[in-house]
Amino acid sequence: MVDPRGPRFGAAVTSVVLAVVLLTANGWLLFAQTVVFLIGAAFGVRRAPYGLLYRTLVQPRLGPPAELEDDQPPRFAQAVGTVFGVLGTVGFLAGVPALGYIATAFAFVAAFLNAAIGFCLGCQIYLAIRSVKGVQA
Repeated sequence: MVDPRGPRFGAAVTSVVLAVVLLTANGWLLFAQTVVFLIGAAFGVRRAPYGLLYRTLVQPRLGPPAELEDDQPPRFAQAVGTVFGVLGTVGFLAGVPALGYIATAFAFVAAFLNAAIGFCLGCQIYLAIRSVKGVQA
């Protein structure tokens, strides 16, 4: 279970990083962000770098959350981010900037939606997949 404000904070930081990638076409910065996505997918958003930053610096100033959420949808969203990050990194570093820009733009839109209005696209995809499989969330 996670404080839902944590993934949203992480999405805000991710949005800034991905905006810088889009402005600079820096494949190495996108690679670093992809590692952050991978850690979040593998170990959970609480253990990812932005989750640790949130728990250390932000959450103590906000107090406890009103409710907690299942961590599986945000972990799935991080896995999706990893896929787009890998595609974008390969694009930028292999000299195929169109692939880099497109993959990064998709990841940016998803992160920005979460940061700005609390809509986690990857989480919604996770819930839709579970629904199709007949598993209750």
